[in-house]
Amino acid sequence: MRYTKPRINPTRTPLAIQKLSSNLNPELRLYRHTGRLARVLRPFESLTAFLSASVLIALLLRLIVVFFVVHDSSHTINDNNFGWESWEMGWTARSIFLGNGFSSPFLPITGPTALVPPLYPYLIAAAFHFFGLYTSASAFAVLAFNSLCSALTCIPLYYLVRNSLPERVARIASFAWAIYPFAVYFSADRVWDYALTGLLFTCCLLAAQKLYQRGMWGWAGFGLLYGVAVLSNPSIVSLLPFFLLLAIYKLWRAKSPWLAKTLVACVAFIAVCTPWTIRNERVMHSNFFIRDGFWLEFYAGNNGDTTASNSAFAHPASNPAEMAKYQQMGETAYMAYKHDLAVDFVKHHPVFFAVATLRRIVRFWTGFWSFSPSYLKFEPFDLPNVPFCLFLMFFMVKGLLRWRRYDRAALLPYLLALLVFPLPYYITHSSMDYRQPIEPIIIVLVSIGLFGTGAGLLTSQHAEEDLLADDEVPLIETESEGVMA
Repeated sequence: MRYTKPRINPTRTPLAIQKLSSNLNPELRLYRHTGRLARVLRPFESLTAFLSASVLIALLLRLIVVFFVVHDSSHTINDNNFGWESWEMGWTARSIFLGNGFSSPFLPITGPTALVPPLYPYLIAAAFHFFGLYTSASAFAVLAFNSLCSALTCIPLYYLVRNSLPERVARIASFAWAIYPFAVYFSADRVWDYALTGLLFTCCLLAAQKLYQRGMWGWAGFGLLYGVAVLSNPSIVSLLPFFLLLAIYKLWRAKSPWLAKTLVACVAFIAVCTPWTIRNERVMHSNFFIRDGFWLEFYAGNNGDTTASNSAFAHPASNPAEMAKYQQMGETAYMAYKHDLAVDFVKHHPVFFAVATLRRIVRFWTGFWSFSPSYLKFEPFDLPNVPFCLFLMFFMVKGLLRWRRYDRAALLPYLLALLVFPLPYYITHSSMDYRQPIEPIIIVLVSIGLFGTGAGLLTSQHAEEDLLADDEVPLIETESEGVMA
């Protein structure tokens, strides 16, 4: 009789079980690498260290860009060039600084305005107060503030994802935002509300995610926060009813009181926005919500001109003839005039409006408008933007499909934001900067499209239990062969 040597199954040893169970559970070990990479990543296993590093890396990248932007004197040495980066925001802030109130949204000194929302111009005016009007220091202060807002978005973005998906996915999305080129560019190079609105709206979405679990103070806080975000950019107000309805539906299904909480949130929101609405009624002598420039923007995209999505000749800032009309008529009458022109044009050219709307939808998501040499002369970044945007769109859709298979309920707020927020831009004019408030959502979905939902990691505990249960199977297997003479 000849015996074979007992064979040990390496996957059944206690050490292997311990190692595999550690790898299965992402909360026990986030970084499974060994060697030099492990030594680099290990300090960041702490959530505080990871988020701090993400914010600091994001801020450093943006401040490097700010440094080069500010040292280009054409951005800062006079009101016209500073306004090129800020347009109506910077000119309105100039008027506040000079003591003329919230007025003069264009280069000439004109009357009161509601062309832009109030929050960001007052912040620019504060920078003018402390660092001087149209100085390099004030430009650096404003752009550094934008950079800080963009960098801080890493934190609510992490928790937004972590509430629905595993730790690893949340960290990927948070760090992806830190190095995302559009987030860097639009916060460090543009004097506009993009970064501030992105931070505020991400916080609103985070608050809405667990709103149904909150008490009265939580609902009041949500209403106040959303009101502040709307004062930064009223375009996001279209999503407020949907977020409230989702929370109400969850309370209704749980047979929990919802009416009083909803009223508290609405009252808090109205309390923030009403003072500015009253100001507009008394100063502008017209009723509208926050700002009054919709019909100017609508006409800029629907006037028969297709050389660009946003016709420059339609704006007072870039057409002296329009500027003369604006000064002569006053802002309220001028907007009514644009309303009549736009509605009349669409009535007589419905096919043009339909085709232009389709083109604007394509531009919003792909960055493409035209490859005409005359167009690209003024929009040179469209060529590299298109393939990059197509890359983002492909993996965003892939992320939507992956998350849909895993958890439709958690995906719904993101899907609503993607469907509802762009609607005004589809019918007016679209550009990459207009989608910045929802860009953090896009990054979340792109991250999922690239790296998955990590759904398997969420079931790792069950897999670990099953694996440990297999430990009852004998660890040593023997083989025997027949007796040989």
